Amino acid sequence: MTSTVKAVAADPWARGRVLAALAVLTAGLLVFHRAVPNSVGRLGSLLEAFLPWLGLVVVVLFGAALLRRSAVALVALLLPVAAWTYLFGGLLPPAAKPGARELVVVQHNVSDENDDPEGTARALADAEPDLIALEELVPRALPVYEKALAPDFPYHVVRGTVGLWSKHPLSGARLVDIKPQGIAEAWSRGLRTVVHTPYGAVAAYVAHLPSVRVRASGLASSWRDESAELLGRAVAAEKLGTVLLLGDLNGTVDDRGLAPLTSRMNVAERGFAFSFPAALPLARIDQVMARSATVGHIRTLPATGSDHLPVAARVTLG
Repeated sequence: MTSTVKAVAADPWARGRVLAALAVLTAGLLVFHRAVPNSVGRLGSLLEAFLPWLGLVVVVLFGAALLRRSAVALVALLLPVAAWTYLFGGLLPPAAKPGARELVVVQHNVSDENDDPEGTARALADAEPDLIALEELVPRALPVYEKALAPDFPYHVVRGTVGLWSKHPLSGARLVDIKPQGIAEAWSRGLRTVVHTPYGAVAAYVAHLPSVRVRASGLASSWRDESAELLGRAVAAEKLGTVLLLGDLNGTVDDRGLAPLTSRMNVAERGFAFSFPAALPLARIDQVMARSATVGHIRTLPATGSDHLPVAARVTLG
């Protein structure tokens, strides 16, 4: 009996079956994350908000498999490695060289508690973008942003707490109503304007969707999801062919709550650009999306006085 136990312990194909099962489970969550239901606590959206981080689970399992000298676990780990690479590997290559018909855009939730709006404005302008979209603009800080950005961005529009600054002329600015029915107080977080770029007219939307909260009962995102649906309808009804959407959408592009937008628009082809929270970025909830245009690369910019990091993207117009 003792010799049999020793033989099993020495067999690398007999050890680590629990690790192998966890590897298969991780692969299943990556590939079939849409199958995780949202009916209870919006667990599907919660998983999708942090989906890229399942790669860390693979690393931990790999280390454990090496310690256990488990051949079966190492082979099983090929499944989540392949799944993660398929989903996110394309985001890893460096940005391609700038091309023709390209705009550089910056998106930033500047925070209504930001005590250095002037420094924030300078930091965003240093990226030399064509467009800057801002959210959480408050009355006391708005004149500071307007003054600081005016030399490089002579055109701007503000509706409620969101605004767009541009190097190119703007026209047709209007409010976009994305207010969920459950919010009673005044609430203006969406705008639409036309940017007259050297490559043609572009409809630009700036939006700030409602916040989500992680609670013991799960993810509270019903207002965010309702607002995303309203914004998706506005984009679908847009008559101009080329559309840009910049905003704090309080969701990642993998989150099914943003499906009304991601099903209609292109998202960044390269770059993770985790933007929130600024102190320890775990997810990119600040987004740049486009219709009839390509968002080639997205990256974060240095921290400002906000709890979000700014993101900068290169958009190639069709």
